[in-house]
Amino acid sequence: MAAIDPTTTAKTAAKTTAKPARAPRRAIRQSRAAWVLTGPALGLMVLLLLAPVSIAAFLSFTNYSLGNSGFDWVGFDNYEKLFTRSTYEKMFLATLTYVVTVVPISVGLGLGAALLINSLGRFRELYKTIYFLPVMATLLAMAIAWEFMLHPSIGMINRTLEMGCGTFLERIWPFMAHGCAERFPVWLGDQRYAIWVICFIGIWQGFGFNMVLYLAGLTSVHRELYHAAEMDGARSGWARFWLVTWPALGPTTVFVVTITCIRAFQVFDTIEAFWPQGGGPNKSTYVMMFAIFEKGVQQNLIGIGSAITMLFLLFVMVLTLIQRWLVERKVHY
Repeated sequence: MAAIDPTTTAKTAAKTTAKPARAPRRAIRQSRAAWVLTGPALGLMVLLLLAPVSIAAFLSFTNYSLGNSGFDWVGFDNYEKLFTRSTYEKMFLATLTYVVTVVPISVGLGLGAALLINSLGRFRELYKTIYFLPVMATLLAMAIAWEFMLHPSIGMINRTLEMGCGTFLERIWPFMAHGCAERFPVWLGDQRYAIWVICFIGIWQGFGFNMVLYLAGLTSVHRELYHAAEMDGARSGWARFWLVTWPALGPTTVFVVTITCIRAFQVFDTIEAFWPQGGGPNKSTYVMMFAIFEKGVQQNLIGIGSAITMLFLLFVMVLTLIQRWLVERKVHY
Protein backbone atom coordinates (compact mmCIF):
# COMPACT_ATOMS: atom_id res chain seq x y z
CA MET A 1 0.00 0.00 0.00
CA ALA A 2 1.49 3.35 -1.06
CA ALA A 3 2.16 5.91 1.62
CA ILE A 4 0.20 9.17 1.56
CA ASP A 5 2.31 12.30 1.31
CA PRO A 6 1.27 14.69 4.09
CA THR A 7 2.36 17.73 2.02
CA THR A 8 0.09 16.79 -0.92
CA THR A 9 -2.83 16.20 1.39
CA ALA A 10 -2.39 19.62 2.99
CA LYS A 11 -2.26 21.41 -0.41
CA THR A 12 -5.42 19.61 -1.59
CA ALA A 13 -7.23 20.57 1.58
CA ALA A 14 -6.12 24.20 1.21
CA LYS A 15 -7.43 24.36 -2.37
CA THR A 16 -10.74 22.82 -1.32
CA THR A 17 -11.23 25.35 1.44
CA ALA A 18 -10.17 28.26 -0.84
CA LYS A 19 -12.84 27.60 -3.51
CA PRO A 20 -15.86 28.43 -1.30
CA ALA A 21 -14.10 31.59 -0.17
CA ARG A 22 -13.59 32.75 -3.76
CA ALA A 23 -17.24 32.22 -4.75
CA PRO A 24 -18.69 35.01 -2.56
CA ARG A 25 -16.02 37.39 -3.80
CA ARG A 26 -16.89 36.62 -7.40
CA ALA A 27 -20.59 37.15 -6.69
CA ILE A 28 -19.83 40.48 -5.02
CA ARG A 29 -17.80 41.61 -8.04
CA GLN A 30 -20.58 40.59 -10.42
CA SER A 31 -23.14 42.42 -8.31
CA ARG A 32 -21.03 45.57 -8.30
CA ALA A 33 -20.53 45.35 -12.08
CA ALA A 34 -24.30 44.96 -12.56
CA TRP A 35 -25.01 48.06 -10.48
CA VAL A 36 -22.34 50.05 -12.31
CA LEU A 37 -23.84 49.12 -15.68
CA THR A 38 -27.51 49.59 -14.74
CA GLY A 39 -27.02 52.51 -12.37
CA PRO A 40 -27.04 55.28 -15.02
CA ALA A 41 -30.17 53.87 -16.66
CA LEU A 42 -31.95 53.57 -13.31
CA GLY A 43 -30.87 57.09 -12.37
CA LEU A 44 -32.22 58.53 -15.62
CA MET A 45 -35.50 56.62 -15.19
CA VAL A 46 -35.94 58.02 -11.69
CA LEU A 47 -34.93 61.52 -12.77
CA LEU A 48 -36.93 61.73 -16.01
CA LEU A 49 -39.92 59.49 -15.25
CA LEU A 50 -40.61 58.60 -11.65
CA ALA A 51 -39.68 61.95 -10.10
CA PRO A 52 -41.95 64.08 -12.38
CA VAL A 53 -44.84 61.65 -11.97
CA SER A 54 -44.40 61.64 -8.19
CA ILE A 55 -44.28 65.44 -8.08
CA ALA A 56 -47.40 65.70 -10.28
CA ALA A 57 -49.21 63.19 -8.08
CA PHE A 58 -48.35 65.22 -4.98
CA LEU A 59 -49.32 68.55 -6.54
CA SER A 60 -52.68 67.14 -7.65
CA PHE A 61 -53.74 67.14 -4.00
CA THR A 62 -52.82 70.82 -3.51
CA ASN A 63 -53.90 74.23 -4.79
CA TYR A 64 -50.36 75.15 -5.82
CA SER A 65 -49.84 77.88 -8.42
CA LEU A 66 -46.48 78.59 -10.01
CA GLY A 67 -44.77 81.53 -8.35
CA ASN A 68 -46.60 81.30 -5.03
CA SER A 69 -44.46 80.82 -1.94
CA GLY A 70 -46.85 78.33 -0.38
CA PHE A 71 -49.83 76.08 -1.01
CA ASP A 72 -52.63 74.34 0.84
CA TRP A 73 -53.42 70.66 0.99
CA VAL A 74 -56.89 70.24 -0.58
CA GLY A 75 -57.09 66.46 -0.70
CA PHE A 76 -59.40 65.13 -3.41
CA ASP A 77 -61.00 68.51 -4.19
CA ASN A 78 -59.26 68.77 -7.56
CA TYR A 79 -60.46 65.30 -8.57
CA GLU A 80 -63.95 66.11 -7.34
CA LYS A 81 -64.02 69.14 -9.63
CA LEU A 82 -63.10 66.94 -12.59
CA PHE A 83 -66.18 64.78 -12.09
CA THR A 84 -68.70 67.43 -11.03
CA ARG A 85 -68.15 70.55 -13.16
CA SER A 86 -69.68 70.85 -16.61
CA THR A 87 -66.44 72.07 -18.19
CA TYR A 88 -64.68 68.82 -17.39
CA GLU A 89 -67.73 66.83 -18.42
CA LYS A 90 -67.25 68.37 -21.86
CA MET A 91 -63.54 67.46 -21.64
CA PHE A 92 -64.31 63.77 -21.06
CA LEU A 93 -66.99 63.77 -23.78
CA ALA A 94 -64.72 65.40 -26.38
CA THR A 95 -61.82 63.07 -25.53
CA LEU A 96 -64.02 59.96 -25.64
CA THR A 97 -65.62 61.04 -28.93
CA TYR A 98 -62.22 61.61 -30.51
CA VAL A 99 -60.73 58.31 -29.32
CA VAL A 100 -63.76 56.17 -30.18
CA THR A 101 -63.98 57.73 -33.66
CA VAL A 102 -60.33 58.00 -34.67
CA VAL A 103 -58.95 54.69 -33.36
CA PRO A 104 -61.14 52.14 -35.21
CA ILE A 105 -61.32 54.11 -38.46
CA SER A 106 -57.59 54.89 -38.66
CA VAL A 107 -56.70 51.29 -37.76
CA GLY A 108 -59.12 49.92 -40.36
CA LEU A 109 -57.93 52.30 -43.08
CA GLY A 110 -54.31 51.55 -42.22
CA LEU A 111 -54.93 47.81 -42.55
CA GLY A 112 -56.84 48.24 -45.81
CA ALA A 113 -54.17 50.48 -47.33
CA ALA A 114 -51.44 48.04 -46.27
CA LEU A 115 -53.25 45.09 -47.86
CA LEU A 116 -53.82 47.00 -51.10
CA ILE A 117 -50.24 48.25 -51.34
CA ASN A 118 -48.86 44.82 -50.47
CA SER A 119 -50.80 43.34 -53.39
CA LEU A 120 -49.42 45.84 -55.90
CA GLY A 121 -46.63 44.93 -58.24
CA ARG A 122 -45.79 48.42 -59.49
CA PHE A 123 -45.86 51.87 -57.89
CA ARG A 124 -45.79 50.33 -54.42
CA GLU A 125 -43.21 52.75 -53.07
CA LEU A 126 -45.06 55.70 -54.61
CA TYR A 127 -48.28 54.85 -52.78
CA LYS A 128 -46.36 54.29 -49.54
CA THR A 129 -44.92 57.78 -49.81
CA ILE A 130 -48.26 59.39 -50.64
CA TYR A 131 -50.08 57.81 -47.71
CA PHE A 132 -47.22 58.51 -45.32
CA LEU A 133 -46.92 62.21 -46.21
CA PRO A 134 -49.52 63.38 -43.62
CA VAL A 135 -47.49 61.68 -40.90
CA MET A 136 -44.31 63.51 -41.88
CA ALA A 137 -46.01 66.88 -42.36
CA THR A 138 -46.02 69.35 -39.49
CA LEU A 139 -49.63 69.57 -38.42
CA LEU A 140 -49.34 73.19 -37.32
CA ALA A 141 -48.30 74.07 -40.87
CA MET A 142 -50.98 71.86 -42.41
CA ALA A 143 -53.56 73.56 -40.16
CA ILE A 144 -53.24 76.65 -42.34
CA ALA A 145 -54.23 74.62 -45.38
CA TRP A 146 -57.10 72.96 -43.51
CA GLU A 147 -58.30 76.32 -42.22
CA PHE A 148 -58.41 77.64 -45.78
CA MET A 149 -60.27 74.58 -47.09
CA LEU A 150 -62.80 74.80 -44.23
CA HIS A 151 -63.46 78.52 -44.69
CA PRO A 152 -67.25 79.07 -44.83
CA SER A 153 -67.28 81.28 -47.94
CA ILE A 154 -64.11 80.69 -49.97
CA GLY A 155 -63.15 77.26 -48.69
CA MET A 156 -62.84 74.33 -51.07
CA ILE A 157 -65.22 72.12 -49.09
CA ASN A 158 -68.19 74.50 -49.06
CA ARG A 159 -67.56 75.56 -52.66
CA THR A 160 -67.63 71.90 -53.68
CA LEU A 161 -70.86 71.33 -51.77
CA GLU A 162 -72.42 74.33 -53.49
CA MET A 163 -71.88 72.60 -56.83
CA GLY A 164 -74.44 70.01 -55.72
CA CYS A 165 -77.21 72.58 -55.34
CA GLY A 166 -79.95 72.11 -57.94
CA THR A 167 -79.03 68.46 -58.52
CA PHE A 168 -80.63 65.24 -57.26
CA LEU A 169 -78.40 65.46 -54.15
CA GLU A 170 -80.47 68.38 -52.92
CA ARG A 171 -83.62 66.26 -53.13
CA ILE A 172 -82.30 63.13 -51.42
CA TRP A 173 -79.88 64.60 -48.87
CA PRO A 174 -81.39 66.83 -46.14
CA PHE A 175 -77.98 68.28 -45.27
CA MET A 176 -77.51 69.42 -48.86
CA ALA A 177 -81.06 70.83 -49.02
CA HIS A 178 -80.55 72.83 -45.82
CA GLY A 179 -77.16 74.14 -46.98
CA CYS A 180 -78.49 75.21 -50.36
CA ALA A 181 -81.54 76.91 -48.81
CA GLU A 182 -79.64 78.78 -46.11
CA ARG A 183 -75.89 78.23 -45.95
CA PHE A 184 -73.39 75.45 -45.40
CA PRO A 185 -71.78 75.07 -41.98
CA VAL A 186 -69.06 77.22 -40.48
CA TRP A 187 -67.05 74.08 -39.82
CA LEU A 188 -64.63 75.52 -37.27
CA GLY A 189 -67.19 77.80 -35.61
CA ASP A 190 -70.11 75.44 -35.09
CA GLN A 191 -70.03 73.20 -32.01
CA ARG A 192 -71.99 70.51 -33.87
CA TYR A 193 -69.20 69.98 -36.41
CA ALA A 194 -65.97 71.13 -34.74
CA ILE A 195 -65.15 67.84 -33.00
CA TRP A 196 -65.87 65.86 -36.17
CA VAL A 197 -63.51 68.10 -38.14
CA ILE A 198 -60.79 67.31 -35.60
CA CYS A 199 -61.59 63.60 -35.86
CA PHE A 200 -61.35 63.71 -39.65
CA ILE A 201 -57.96 65.43 -39.50
CA GLY A 202 -56.77 62.91 -36.91
CA ILE A 203 -57.77 60.01 -39.16
CA TRP A 204 -56.12 61.69 -42.16
CA GLN A 205 -52.89 62.07 -40.25
CA GLY A 206 -52.85 58.76 -38.38
CA PHE A 207 -53.81 56.01 -40.79
CA GLY A 208 -50.57 56.35 -42.80
CA PHE A 209 -48.55 55.51 -39.70
CA ASN A 210 -50.73 52.46 -39.06
CA MET A 211 -50.30 51.44 -42.69
CA VAL A 212 -46.51 51.33 -42.27
CA LEU A 213 -46.83 49.18 -39.14
CA TYR A 214 -49.15 46.74 -40.90
CA LEU A 215 -46.84 46.57 -43.92
CA ALA A 216 -44.05 45.55 -41.56
CA GLY A 217 -46.33 42.90 -40.07
CA LEU A 218 -47.26 41.54 -43.51
CA THR A 219 -43.62 40.78 -44.25
CA SER A 220 -43.72 38.04 -41.58
CA VAL A 221 -46.60 36.18 -43.26
CA HIS A 222 -45.08 33.35 -45.31
CA ARG A 223 -46.44 32.71 -48.80
CA GLU A 224 -46.53 28.98 -48.11
CA LEU A 225 -49.39 29.59 -45.69
CA TYR A 226 -51.51 31.06 -48.49
CA HIS A 227 -50.76 28.07 -50.74
CA ALA A 228 -51.70 25.68 -47.93
CA ALA A 229 -54.92 27.61 -47.26
CA GLU A 230 -55.80 27.48 -50.95
CA MET A 231 -55.28 23.72 -50.95
CA ASP A 232 -57.61 23.48 -47.95
CA GLY A 233 -60.38 25.20 -49.88
CA ALA A 234 -59.79 28.91 -49.22
CA ARG A 235 -60.13 30.00 -52.84
CA SER A 236 -61.17 33.64 -52.42
CA GLY A 237 -58.96 36.41 -51.13
CA TRP A 238 -61.48 37.14 -48.37
CA ALA A 239 -61.28 33.54 -47.12
CA ARG A 240 -57.46 33.59 -47.16
CA PHE A 241 -57.52 36.87 -45.25
CA TRP A 242 -59.60 35.47 -42.38
CA LEU A 243 -57.76 32.15 -42.36
CA VAL A 244 -54.14 33.33 -42.70
CA THR A 245 -53.57 37.08 -42.77
CA TRP A 246 -55.73 38.25 -39.88
CA PRO A 247 -54.48 35.65 -37.32
CA ALA A 248 -50.87 36.32 -38.37
CA LEU A 249 -51.38 40.07 -37.87
CA GLY A 250 -52.69 39.57 -34.33
CA PRO A 251 -49.58 40.85 -32.49
CA THR A 252 -49.28 43.76 -34.92
CA THR A 253 -52.94 44.68 -34.45
CA VAL A 254 -52.61 44.72 -30.65
CA PHE A 255 -49.61 47.03 -30.93
CA VAL A 256 -51.24 49.28 -33.53
CA VAL A 257 -54.46 49.68 -31.52
CA THR A 258 -52.52 50.48 -28.34
CA ILE A 259 -50.28 53.06 -30.03
CA THR A 260 -53.24 54.64 -31.84
CA CYS A 261 -55.20 54.94 -28.58
CA ILE A 262 -52.29 56.63 -26.84
CA ARG A 263 -51.77 59.00 -29.78
CA ALA A 264 -55.50 59.78 -29.78
CA PHE A 265 -55.40 60.70 -26.08
CA GLN A 266 -52.44 62.99 -26.87
CA VAL A 267 -54.21 65.12 -29.49
CA PHE A 268 -53.37 68.76 -28.87
CA ASP A 269 -51.61 70.61 -31.69
CA THR A 270 -54.61 70.65 -34.05
CA ILE A 271 -56.84 72.20 -31.42
CA GLU A 272 -54.15 74.65 -30.37
CA ALA A 273 -53.73 75.73 -34.01
CA PHE A 274 -57.45 76.29 -34.65
CA TRP A 275 -58.59 77.55 -31.23
CA PRO A 276 -55.57 78.71 -29.18
CA GLN A 277 -57.67 80.40 -26.49
CA GLY A 278 -60.77 78.33 -25.96
CA GLY A 279 -60.78 74.67 -26.96
CA GLY A 280 -63.31 75.11 -29.73
CA PRO A 281 -66.80 76.61 -29.86
CA ASN A 282 -68.52 76.09 -26.50
CA LYS A 283 -65.66 73.78 -25.42
CA SER A 284 -66.73 71.17 -27.98
CA THR A 285 -63.10 70.18 -28.70
CA TYR A 286 -61.84 70.61 -25.13
CA VAL A 287 -59.79 67.41 -24.93
CA MET A 288 -57.59 66.33 -22.01
CA MET A 289 -54.23 67.50 -23.35
CA PHE A 290 -55.60 70.95 -24.13
CA ALA A 291 -57.15 71.09 -20.65
CA ILE A 292 -53.75 70.30 -19.12
CA PHE A 293 -52.18 73.08 -21.20
CA GLU A 294 -54.91 75.58 -20.36
CA LYS A 295 -55.00 74.92 -16.62
CA GLY A 296 -51.30 74.34 -16.03
CA VAL A 297 -49.77 76.89 -18.42
CA GLN A 298 -52.30 79.53 -19.40
CA GLN A 299 -54.18 79.82 -16.10
CA ASN A 300 -51.30 78.74 -13.82
CA LEU A 301 -53.52 76.29 -11.89
CA ILE A 302 -50.88 73.63 -11.29
CA GLY A 303 -53.00 71.61 -8.88
CA ILE A 304 -55.95 70.96 -11.20
CA GLY A 305 -53.59 70.57 -14.17
CA SER A 306 -51.68 67.88 -12.27
CA ALA A 307 -54.96 66.09 -11.46
CA ILE A 308 -55.87 65.94 -15.16
CA THR A 309 -52.34 64.71 -15.89
CA MET A 310 -52.71 61.85 -13.41
CA LEU A 311 -55.98 60.80 -15.06
CA PHE A 312 -54.27 60.87 -18.45
CA LEU A 313 -51.40 58.71 -17.14
CA LEU A 314 -53.95 56.31 -15.64
CA PHE A 315 -55.61 55.83 -19.03
CA VAL A 316 -52.23 55.21 -20.69
CA MET A 317 -51.23 52.72 -17.99
CA VAL A 318 -54.51 50.81 -18.36
CA LEU A 319 -54.02 50.59 -22.13
CA THR A 320 -50.46 49.36 -21.67
CA LEU A 321 -51.53 46.69 -19.18
CA ILE A 322 -54.28 45.51 -21.52
CA GLN A 323 -51.77 45.22 -24.35
CA ARG A 324 -49.38 43.24 -22.15
CA TRP A 325 -52.20 40.93 -21.01
CA LEU A 326 -53.26 40.26 -24.59
CA VAL A 327 -49.70 39.57 -25.72
CA GLU A 328 -48.95 37.21 -22.82
CA ARG A 329 -52.20 35.25 -23.17
CA LYS A 330 -51.89 35.25 -26.97
CA VAL A 331 -55.63 35.73 -27.33
CA HIS A 332 -55.05 37.32 -30.74
CA TYR A 333 -53.83 34.11 -32.36
